[in-house]
Amino acid sequence: MKRSVEFVCSECGYVSPQWMGRCPNCHAWNTLAERRVETASPSRRGPRPRREAAAVAVKTLADIDADDLPRYRTALGEFDRVLGGGLVPGSLVLVAGDPGVGKSTLLLQAASAYAGQGLRVLYVSAEESERQLRLRSRRLGRVDERIQVLADTRLETIAPVVEAAEVDVIIVDSVQTLHVAGSNGAPGSVSQVRDNALYFLELAKRTQVPVLLVGHVTKEGTVAGPRVVEHMVDAVLYLEGDRFHHFRILRAAKNRFGPTHEVGVFEMRDDGLRQVENPSEFLLEERNEGMSGSTVVVAMEGTRPLLLEVQSLVGSAGFSVPRRVAMGLDSRRLAVLLAVLERRAGLDFSGSDVFASVAGGFRIAEPAVDLALALAVASSYHDVPVDTTTVVVGEVGLGGEVRRVGQLLRRLHEAGKLGFTTAVVPARGAKEVRSSQLRVVPVRSVEQALETVLGLPAGGRKPAGVAAGDDPARGFASARRSGAGRKKGRGGDKP
Repeated sequence: MKRSVEFVCSECGYVSPQWMGRCPNCHAWNTLAERRVETASPSRRGPRPRREAAAVAVKTLADIDADDLPRYRTALGEFDRVLGGGLVPGSLVLVAGDPGVGKSTLLLQAASAYAGQGLRVLYVSAEESERQLRLRSRRLGRVDERIQVLADTRLETIAPVVEAAEVDVIIVDSVQTLHVAGSNGAPGSVSQVRDNALYFLELAKRTQVPVLLVGHVTKEGTVAGPRVVEHMVDAVLYLEGDRFHHFRILRAAKNRFGPTHEVGVFEMRDDGLRQVENPSEFLLEERNEGMSGSTVVVAMEGTRPLLLEVQSLVGSAGFSVPRRVAMGLDSRRLAVLLAVLERRAGLDFSGSDVFASVAGGFRIAEPAVDLALALAVASSYHDVPVDTTTVVVGEVGLGGEVRRVGQLLRRLHEAGKLGFTTAVVPARGAKEVRSSQLRVVPVRSVEQALETVLGLPAGGRKPAGVAAGDDPARGFASARRSGAGRKKGRGGDKP
């Protein structure tokens, strides 16, 4: 037996005989890890999974029928939505997420739904024993007991059983824990994960049995193992969520059989994941009326409009360097909007801490939240609430202009269903929403939005002599107002 050392890139799987700071293949820094290689004689190698070559034939596009693409659907409509309408036979799907986020729970519920429709499901459990899986099914309740279970971590042991079994769906939990005895590297290493994914890819394409793989993610939020695994599979789904919140978001980062912009919303309960069919109403039920620093934005998650509450808190800085904290939002975008508010609207944040978040643990990446975030910050800065029946949609440019966003009419229709009566939208897109049942208030700039929504005159100053409960001449927000100018400790009376 010969022993040697090689270095493998954790990002792309590139193998080098010596260590290098930068991978010459993917150009990533500090990704080459040492791996000891033991070359054994062929007789001492472990048995490899059986891989048979299938007969192939050349066809033209006209001879290929893809009109009626069959799909396996579950009772979890949110899961099917992200997959593009259901699970396609012969596809390889990777479901990734943080430890404990609910990947195994989601796939066990999906396996129960497939088995309930008469499909033969094989659940390969490489992380949990048979008894642990049985206990999990009891906690979830109403799990179909016809699911076949195979608990082992050795691919050479699992392969003959999988090849001989007559099943319709295969679930592997997880691809990082399987290993081949005669292969180089430990379970979860680059070579092992790549070989495991390649075997199940060949199995799915040859037998037309869909395979669902469970994968882990790194601390950076990417799939653990070489990036080549993401290129092998047909779909990559990410299950996101915070263990301190009960919401889980299922996103598609890659999907060869459907769109990648769809998302599924679930709620984690004691008995498993439950789909949330109307997440907007669920998220806004705890909103505190009459509170400053709160606005509602209609964000698009795929083809679904979601109403989310954007909150902000502006307070006196306790240190020489003010803090800027964003939760569920891009911190860089928050810094840009604060600079726009200072330059274009006359607000001074040099001595103030600014905190911003999206209620419910959601994350918003689209620029349509810009105007809502800017109004939330200004509302907290002046302690003037925004009308609770108002939604805000719009992108903010560096010049303070409010730019149009896509699918505006669909956003406002969703807001009207939940009882909102007024919508602050970009002026350049107001003509598109004339048929909306909401009162549309077009704005061209951030300064005009502050004047219209919060009743603040040009320059960002609070109007003097406005009593509590009075509405400003050009505003429509019914809010508490007291005194003239801003409170001390938030930058004084500087414009």
